[in-house]
Amino acid sequence: MLSKAEIKRIKSLKEKKFRDEYSQFVVEGEKMVQEALSSTFKVVAVYREEEIGAENMAKISQLSSPSPVLAVVEKPAPKGTALERGLYLGLDSVRDPGNMGTILRLADWFGIGTVFTSMDCVEVYNPKVVQASMGSVFRVKTFSCDLPEICRRFRHMDLGVYGTFLDGKDIYAENLPSEGLIVMGNEANGISDGVAAEVSTRLLIPSFAEGRTAESLNVATATAITLSEFRRRSR
Repeated sequence: MLSKAEIKRIKSLKEKKFRDEYSQFVVEGEKMVQEALSSTFKVVAVYREEEIGAENMAKISQLSSPSPVLAVVEKPAPKGTALERGLYLGLDSVRDPGNMGTILRLADWFGIGTVFTSMDCVEVYNPKVVQASMGSVFRVKTFSCDLPEICRRFRHMDLGVYGTFLDGKDIYAENLPSEGLIVMGNEANGISDGVAAEVSTRLLIPSFAEGRTAESLNVATATAITLSEFRRRSR
């Protein structure tokens, strides 16, 4: 039986300040809980509806329609990363949880093992990000960082830093390597000036429409196109 204190603590994990305080987050659903159990993350507790009752599950769930199983998972301890040669992804001020979760899923699909997020990105353990990632949050390493500094580290290693811009060079005509850092920008404003100053190659995903067209692509859609093109070239 769940105590009132335990219910209160689990419910509090919906807010970032409590996720930071307890260093824990929640995952819900059979698939997501199994992903957590199969990962290197430490699962603190698993709660099943048949064990705690539908009423208690509704109290601790962060979903409008509670799933039959919920797990509390420990956040990995923050640590630095030693850069090795390879292809990485950087996210500059991506704020929408759905976009962030989808991008983590894309990184997982295209074999991007590490994603760097600027300090003002939405937190990857936000419940909506976790759900949208469909388990990829457990496989893709993420580091909240000073993104311009990370860009400089890549350039010091003679690795390119690539960003998408409306005034960039056609991505389909450029030589794209199998190593470096790909940067994707904010949903409304794109890549910030501080990060843009560190980009070595500005790329454009061209529109093929004639006449008036959409002003830009959703950042998750743009990420899918960009990662696909980089990986296609390196096969």
